[in-house]
Amino acid sequence: MKRTPFLFTRLGWTLLVLCTLGAALLPLLHLALPETHALHVSGYALGLFGKFMCYALAALALDLVWGYTGILSLGHGVFFALGAYAHGMYLMRSIGTEGSYGSRLPDFMVFLDWKDYPWYWAFTEHFAYCMLLVVLVPGLLAFVFGYFAFRSRIKGVYFSIITQAMTYAFMLLFFRNDTGFGGNNGFTDFKRILGFSITAPGTRVALYLATLAALVGALLLCRWIVGSKLGRVLAGVRDGESRLMFIGYNPLSFKLFVWTLSAVLCAIAGALYVPQVGIINPSEMSPANSIEMVIWVAIGGRGTLVGPILGAFAVNGLKSWLTAAFPELWLFALGLLFILVTLFMRKGIVGTLPALLPKAARRKEALQTEEETA
Repeated sequence: MKRTPFLFTRLGWTLLVLCTLGAALLPLLHLALPETHALHVSGYALGLFGKFMCYALAALALDLVWGYTGILSLGHGVFFALGAYAHGMYLMRSIGTEGSYGSRLPDFMVFLDWKDYPWYWAFTEHFAYCMLLVVLVPGLLAFVFGYFAFRSRIKGVYFSIITQAMTYAFMLLFFRNDTGFGGNNGFTDFKRILGFSITAPGTRVALYLATLAALVGALLLCRWIVGSKLGRVLAGVRDGESRLMFIGYNPLSFKLFVWTLSAVLCAIAGALYVPQVGIINPSEMSPANSIEMVIWVAIGGRGTLVGPILGAFAVNGLKSWLTAAFPELWLFALGLLFILVTLFMRKGIVGTLPALLPKAARRKEALQTEEETA
């Protein structure tokens, strides 16, 4: 008998609502309670939780293509960073003349003796235009890249390698000072967003709630997709693409759609990430960051939707603690965690626990039966 996915059950919906309400309560505890109160949530904790939600959204986007379509991407970090850079352009323009040099140009452009903005910075002083860039630039890149890759029937490890090469190439490009994106330092020292101080408590809360809404909205969208006929076709691509083609489906359009949608969701996560963290630089495009996304999904449980969110929170929570307490052990701990999950929990946390619970219940029932007969 096929097990019903957790998020499709009544218990899954109930826990989703409760978790959303609990997360939405944190800003109230931050604003309403004094710092001396035991239940007060600090600005640091609120920002950290908001950052984790951005990571969770990126992991959810990756799960849509890897867990449900069988396309392993090692380059989703480039979509995350492009979304962050698109929003960062607006944030840099919003600084105005308050930079260190008092120029209408960003400090890095003044330092490099730029006389004016390059053409691709046009209209970036408008928030709506930059939000359009957040969606269109990564989406167009994913569409073009995916079209040629999927049309050429590139799949498996070969597809993973070229996605990793893509993000590495973009990282090298953005490290250059002559590209107009800040080079090694990237964008930082943001002042305001939509006219509000970016460090004000109210602005922080608004960004946090926007991130929560985006995460929940993306989760519901992905849940609808995987539960529809489209989701069944995507599962067919994952489990037997040749058989799907034999019965008359063309996998190209389905793979291209889910690949582009995943890139856009990842870019939205990056756009929400940059104002909460306060910086974006080419290191976010590092192949190691894309591999970390894969680890979040694998540990949480790919093909479960909830698992990647849980994995992103668990891994990054552990990272925040270990990098502060034992900074030299973090990479070893991450590697060990991934090895243990690969060997003993191949379906991840969410995929393994439901299978263990019935076994534990049967074992308990057997022990009770033995005690009664004795």
